[in-house]
Amino acid sequence: MGSKNLELVRDIQERYEAAQEKVAEAARRSGRNVDDVRLLVVTKKQPLPILQAALSAGISLFGENYPEEAVSKQQSLEDDSGVEWHMIGHVQSRKASLVAENFALLHSLDSLKLARRLDRFCADAGERLPVLLQFNVGDEESKFGWKAANKTDWNDFLPDVEGILELRNLEIKGLMTMPPFFLDAEGTRPYFQRLRVLRDYLGGRYPQADWLHLSMGTSGDYHIAVEEGATIVRLGQAVLGPRPS
Repeated sequence: MGSKNLELVRDIQERYEAAQEKVAEAARRSGRNVDDVRLLVVTKKQPLPILQAALSAGISLFGENYPEEAVSKQQSLEDDSGVEWHMIGHVQSRKASLVAENFALLHSLDSLKLARRLDRFCADAGERLPVLLQFNVGDEESKFGWKAANKTDWNDFLPDVEGILELRNLEIKGLMTMPPFFLDAEGTRPYFQRLRVLRDYLGGRYPQADWLHLSMGTSGDYHIAVEEGATIVRLGQAVLGPRPS
């Protein structure tokens, strides 16, 4: 490995370890076990050499926004044993087969229609796909997910949740959200709290499912998310550096 590559690996490793420490500090502040929080590194639009450097830095949990990009990277790796890939972006129905066959967890299940399509592809592939339900806790038109900004809306999506629970090849594992953007990360706290309350509500109503995970928090606010119960935080440039222009 050349000196430039070694330097790249060291830089990624240092940023990753700094993020891990920030997660640990947030967990300690909230009385949580740091082992209950996973740091997912987002490789969206990052070239293959960056991914390879991240692997060399000891990172093994990656998230992608686009199925084709992820599958291309998976196929380009000489050895991806021990690597876990999560799909975190919006999934178009026509891309459902790629998700069903190539990911360990889908963070962004946002409709019963998509769930049924994924279920069919999983059945064909002999797979069982763990999923997180995506909720729009900020009532933003630009965001995907079931609307959950107000508790008065919660009854509206219960039939969809019940429909997903009936699918044999999908396995609910929790919830995901993307809150509104704030210059001050503290502004995201009420939205993370809302998702946690919603998770507890659904867990009490449908105890047959596993509602363990809360996927929330990105580079600017993940310490707040951990304090509010996140079990998976999604970091991209904070670990890998800027994406190529």
